[in-house]
Amino acid sequence: MPPSSAVLPSWHIPNFVLRVDDLNHKGATIFLNNFHRDLLESAVEASYTWLYTPLTAPTHVNKITLVLRPFDGVAFTFGSDTDKEIHLSLDYLVSSVSRARDEILGVLIHEVVHCYQYNAKDTCPAGFIEGIADFVRLRAGYAPPHWRASGGDKWDAGYDITAYFLDWIERRCGTGTVRKLNAYMKDSTYDARIFVAVTGDPVDSLWGSYREHLEGR
Repeated sequence: MPPSSAVLPSWHIPNFVLRVDDLNHKGATIFLNNFHRDLLESAVEASYTWLYTPLTAPTHVNKITLVLRPFDGVAFTFGSDTDKEIHLSLDYLVSSVSRARDEILGVLIHEVVHCYQYNAKDTCPAGFIEGIADFVRLRAGYAPPHWRASGGDKWDAGYDITAYFLDWIERRCGTGTVRKLNAYMKDSTYDARIFVAVTGDPVDSLWGSYREHLEGR
């Protein structure tokens, strides 16, 4: 018999809603001059690409609302299983004007990951959660210029520190390794032994090898 020509399902793209709380803010002008709906679609597709397959990608998110308003910080995400809300700081956009489009997409990728990633029923270490989001941003090609691979005392320090560690694991153990770690956190509470199940090594051992790798570069 000839090989199956079954078509894989396409990515589920939610409805997007944009809300700008202050159109007179300079950050709003920066955003609107660099934004297109495709940026949000690209952010969703990045999450799917690095954390799922067309057969495993979640379809429960029906709407993502992006809120632009002035506040300290960068961005945050919250919401229900079906409706997510991302708040992006207009003040931060002003400070990032020199590379506005790449920074907007990079931040959106990070925040959209939070809409879709598994979190071990809210028991996953926060640094691991943030590290996965920045891993996807890194893999999508939107790491900001100041990011550098670095070690330290904690593998789950979060953000770019954990992102580069996960990137090293992905390169060492093969494409799809972080996807498998994410999948292990779908229905169970967090257990560090998922690293042994996926990579064959405890996470602390991996972290030690990673630090040796950094020192030997």
